[in-house]
Amino acid sequence: MAGQKRLSRSHPDELLVGLVSISDRASSGVYRDEGLPALEQWLNDALASPVRIEQRLIPDEAERISATLIELVDELGCDLVLTTGGTGPSRRDVTPEATLTVATREMPGFGEQMRQISLKFVPTAILSRQVGVIRETADHAALILNLPGQPKAIRETLEGLKGDDGQVLASGIFAAVPYCIDLIGGPYVETHAHIVKAFRPKSALRSTGQAPQSGG
Repeated sequence: MAGQKRLSRSHPDELLVGLVSISDRASSGVYRDEGLPALEQWLNDALASPVRIEQRLIPDEAERISATLIELVDELGCDLVLTTGGTGPSRRDVTPEATLTVATREMPGFGEQMRQISLKFVPTAILSRQVGVIRETADHAALILNLPGQPKAIRETLEGLKGDDGQVLASGIFAAVPYCIDLIGGPYVETHAHIVKAFRPKSALRSTGQAPQSGG
């Protein structure tokens, strides 16, 4: 993986995203991976800004997971990395540990909110160990988020829960992602509000055609 060139943006606001599905059986071809297609489809539906995606399908091996995260952030320059799988309590579930190994800062609110959303469906959500972290290098930073393994749970945690009248019952974690990326020096990301509305304080909002504001 060493020596790969950083991805180049076709647009200043293009979001570079790394998607990592972590599964022994899917990576060995025992069954078809569903995590990567679900994540890619959701991002393409939810983002109003341009996006470029790099995908990896790897086994539940801590060193391999950490190396993949480093490759995506340090070498390819991804602004956001989303992982799926390997966050339960079994001995082979090592995604959170591998993620924390490469982190420079923890962002515990992401994991807390994911579990709050999942607890509305199943009591076993308390067994999930997803973490959110930031990885920083000298000239770059990225947000890394561990997501659940099932496509339905991925969608629910990203976009949140809505009632029949469209009212938001629980905010999805992606509502906070664009502003987090602003704060760590990434591109200005916009979303389709009918899927998930990105939240920013008024001082951080950009009008159409306006240059990005500096600072937090």
